[in-house]
Amino acid sequence: MPRENYQQRLEDLRAEVVSMGDLVLERYDAAVEAAETGDDDLAREVIEGDYEVNDRYLELEEECTELLALQQPVASDLRLVTASFKVITDLERVADLATNLAGYGGDEGGLHPAVDFREIGDEAGEMVADAVAAYEAGDPDACRAVAARDDDLDERCRQASEAVVRDLLEADRARVEANRSGESDPDSEELAGALDEVSRALLAVRDLERVGDHAVNIAARALYMIENDDELIY
Repeated sequence: MPRENYQQRLEDLRAEVVSMGDLVLERYDAAVEAAETGDDDLAREVIEGDYEVNDRYLELEEECTELLALQQPVASDLRLVTASFKVITDLERVADLATNLAGYGGDEGGLHPAVDFREIGDEAGEMVADAVAAYEAGDPDACRAVAARDDDLDERCRQASEAVVRDLLEADRARVEANRSGESDPDSEELAGALDEVSRALLAVRDLERVGDHAVNIAARALYMIENDDELIY
């Protein structure tokens, strides 16, 4: 293959990875909106549209494989191709998490009063967007900045999970005390509903934390691509 065509394929690969990132973030934002508002139609659109992300992933996986097998890139070109393959893998997993998140919203929207789902979700999504932008621009400082934000996201997720469990325990204690005093009888449907709300909230928080982890993975691979530096990988 002429050198010009080879370089163009590398440039096209980077552009297509960024385009996949845009698609995934579009689906992710829709998933957060669906969970926050309880929009069943939007949730269904996110879930049923996941095939488009999967198709894009398979196309780019094939392109990476062909470049590795047929062109045998070395040095920075090799890092670009291998990093791109890792980045699309993380993006595909963010899309999978988006399908989970889309289905967590209750009938009237929201997950649990103790969780600021929108704020945490937006922060995790911004980390992914910034990591993809760092990959596109070849910006090592931006890569490190994304990784540095992960501890804060993890802490917010931890606090949210603890708040959900604490709220459940307090509500259960109140029900027990009310039952003992004869003020009310246990309501199995109400308890089941509360447990379902807690379960969905905890799963959602876990998945948001994982979105942040994938953002760090993308930033780590981008940094390796840019500077041959694996400090964020291990």
